[in-house]
Amino acid sequence: MTGRCVVTGGAGALGRAVVMTLLERGVRVALPYRNPQSFRALSEQAAGKGFLWGGPCELDREREVQAFMDEAASRLEGINGLACIAGGYAGSGALEVMAPGEWGDMIRANLETTRLACQWALPHLLKSGGSVVTVGSRLVETGGAGSSAYVVSKAAVMALTRVLALENKDRGVRFNCVLPGIIDTDANRRAMGEAQRARWTPPEEIARTIAFLLSPDSVTISGALIPVDGRGR
Repeated sequence: MTGRCVVTGGAGALGRAVVMTLLERGVRVALPYRNPQSFRALSEQAAGKGFLWGGPCELDREREVQAFMDEAASRLEGINGLACIAGGYAGSGALEVMAPGEWGDMIRANLETTRLACQWALPHLLKSGGSVVTVGSRLVETGGAGSSAYVVSKAAVMALTRVLALENKDRGVRFNCVLPGIIDTDANRRAMGEAQRARWTPPEEIARTIAFLLSPDSVTISGALIPVDGRGR
């Protein structure tokens, strides 16, 4: 696999797995980061595995995202892949008792970061063709009581992905969305214990699906919403 890919949210558990999987497959990776220490730690983990460049960027600030994508295209010598992994989760209870600000926070963290990354990577993707992978959630399909802001924001990501797939189907850029259930991360183990851990999906397994969707091997797939929680059924 060859490519030049931007990965948002690369400092998180799933993002790190995506970055490492892509590097191992010969992909050149650019990573926007908020925390320099997190990026340095990832750089040390990735040392000797391939080309990784990072730049500071707040992913909900349009000018910063635009500037980052332009710089990434220069550093990578083009962009033909985008993995929108950045996001967040909050679920403070039913709608009438939701924590103040939670609705806007989830829209910014999940939908707005995805929208801006797609919008400003797209001019570069159109030059070379390529693939975009976003992250929705199985909760959109299975439930999500007590976390309406999160579920609605992820539903919007899924809808946006399908719209962009249609808008770009004849322009050489594909858009697909993966739908994780519970991901086996340290944070989830602390929050929920380990009793059901065997049913959770390791981030590395999801990362392999994302890498496939970013690669030319998936050239016939666009506009798909793909569950990646087979262990949790």
